[in-house]
Amino acid sequence: MQNNMDKILILCLLSVIAGCDSAKNKSQKENNNESETFQPYIERLAPELDAIINPNSRVEIIADGFDWTEGPLWVDGLGLLFSDIPPNKIYLWTEKNGVKLYLTPSGYTGAEPRGGEMGSNGLLLDGDGNLVLCQHGDRRLARMNASLKDPKPDFITIIDVYQNKKFNSPNDACYDKNGNLYFTDPPYGLENGVKDPLKELSFQGVYKYSNTGALHLVSEEMSRPNGIGLSPDEKTLYVANSDPNSARWIAFSLNNERLPESWIVFYDATDLVNKEKGLPDGLKVDPRGNIFATGPGGVWIFNQKGKVLGKIRTGQATSNCAIGNGGKTLFITADMYVMKVDL
Repeated sequence: MQNNMDKILILCLLSVIAGCDSAKNKSQKENNNESETFQPYIERLAPELDAIINPNSRVEIIADGFDWTEGPLWVDGLGLLFSDIPPNKIYLWTEKNGVKLYLTPSGYTGAEPRGGEMGSNGLLLDGDGNLVLCQHGDRRLARMNASLKDPKPDFITIIDVYQNKKFNSPNDACYDKNGNLYFTDPPYGLENGVKDPLKELSFQGVYKYSNTGALHLVSEEMSRPNGIGLSPDEKTLYVANSDPNSARWIAFSLNNERLPESWIVFYDATDLVNKEKGLPDGLKVDPRGNIFATGPGGVWIFNQKGKVLGKIRTGQATSNCAIGNGGKTLFITADMYVMKVDL
C-alpha cells in the first residue's frame, strides 16, 4: 500500500513539474514571439519621401542592450557617439568594430551616489570641433577638455545658471553658424523630476547663449522643451515639447538678432500619445530644411511647411536621431536600441 502511495505521489510531482515546464516554455515562446512580431519599417505617406530616404532602405538595428539611448552624434573620422543616460556613459559605434565604451562619467561627476537620469543627453560639436555635452547630473552645458580621439571625463563648464539659479537639466542643443548656442532645459535629469527639492527655476526654459557670453531666455512657456534645431537659413528655431498633454512641435520665427519675434504650433500630435509609443523628443534638420523629429511611433519626417512625408516606425519609444556619414545615413536612438537608415 505504501509503495502504491509513493508511486502516486511521484507521478503527481512529475506531472506538476511537467506542467510548470510547459507553462514556462509557453511563456518564453510567447515573449519571443512578441519581440519578433514587430519589425521596424518605413511608412511612406507622400511621394516626396523618395527624394529623402532611399526607396530600398530598411531600418537596421546596429546596437542594443542599453538602458536608454540618447544624443546621437556622428563625428567624421571617429564614428557615432551616443549617450546611455542612466548608467552615466557615452558609447562609440563604428561599422568596423561595433560598440565600445567611450566615456564615463558623462553627465554626473559628483562624489555622492545618486540615481535617476544622471548621464549626458544631447551631444554636439562646437566650432572648434570640441565635444559639448548636455549634462543632466551636473545640470550644465560643458565642454570635454580632451581630444575626441583620447576622451577623458574632464569638463569645462560653458553655462550652468540663469539669473544665479541652477538649470534644471540641459537636455538638447544646437549651434548656429555664428557660434550661438541654443538649448532646452526640462526637469528630466533631476532625481525627482519637476518636484525635485533641488529644482531652483520655476519653469522649463529654452535659451540662447550668445557668442558674446550673454544668456537670453527664448521661452519659458513650454512645459517640457526637449529636442531643438535650426532651419538652414537660421530664421526658424524648432523645439519639441515632450508633454503627453501637449505633445507638439513649436516653430519660433527669429529676428536679425536671432531671438524669437513670434511662434506657431508646427504640428500637434497630442491625440496620438495614448495610441503609439513615444513623445516629441529629439530632432534634426537636413540641409534642404526637412525635419526628422522623434515622436509617437518613431521618427517623423516633415517638410518645411509641416507636411508629414513619412515615418520610420521603430516600435519603440524613440528619443533622438542624427544625420551622419556624409549625409548618407540617419542614426536613431530608441529605448535600448541604436538603429540606422540609408538616406
